[in-house]
Amino acid sequence: MIHIEGVGKSFGATTVLDGINLRIAPGEVVSILGASGSGKSTLIRCINGLEKLDRGTISVDGFDVADPKQLQQARRCSGTVFQLFNLYPHMTALQNIALAPVEMLKVPRREAEEQARALLASVGLADRADAFPAQLSGGQRQRVGICRALAMKPRYLLLDEVTSALDPEMTGEVLDILAKLAAGGTTMLFVTHEIEFARTISNRVVFLDQGRLLADLPTAKFFAADGGLAHPRITQFLTRMSKS
Repeated sequence: MIHIEGVGKSFGATTVLDGINLRIAPGEVVSILGASGSGKSTLIRCINGLEKLDRGTISVDGFDVADPKQLQQARRCSGTVFQLFNLYPHMTALQNIALAPVEMLKVPRREAEEQARALLASVGLADRADAFPAQLSGGQRQRVGICRALAMKPRYLLLDEVTSALDPEMTGEVLDILAKLAAGGTTMLFVTHEIEFARTISNRVVFLDQGRLLADLPTAKFFAADGGLAHPRITQFLTRMSKS
């Protein structure tokens, strides 16, 4: 379980996260919604230890991300996919995916590469194993990024606006992959502006506003008039998103 308790984070005088309490259990698919600047991406970065907490605690399967001695174990429990791919440009798709299992898990290279090929095949990129990132479309690069995270066999997949840099067609490619992962039981916590996608595959919806958690509800309840839509700020946000 990912356990977030009383988490606060500030950058200078600006409070980005303010008293966040959240639990993500294995098997759940949880979307994080909110306007730009509401703290969504910062929360993901705090979970994987890329940002240090100012207040509160985060543990991943019991490992405290604030403890340097436990951070590596916490990171092995979760895989992160970023907005801008972050692939190594000098490595092929296959090499990008196989690197971490070889270096961190000490998986034999041949085994890691076989696993990488299987992952690429699962996202429709079997023929692109030897391509470098510059030779791939944005949607293809993001699918490689998802494979790279899955190669570590994480219990939790953290996704930070993974379609924000993609055009509509490429966005559809990536969302199809995430829908298949969700259907297969992959635990996911994802930041997104794809409202209908969140409605379709999420078990729960979390809504952040100015660093505060305004709602944490089952998906149907969040989109119901007596749930999240009963909150004027959430109604305003969803109305604006539907017009964009």
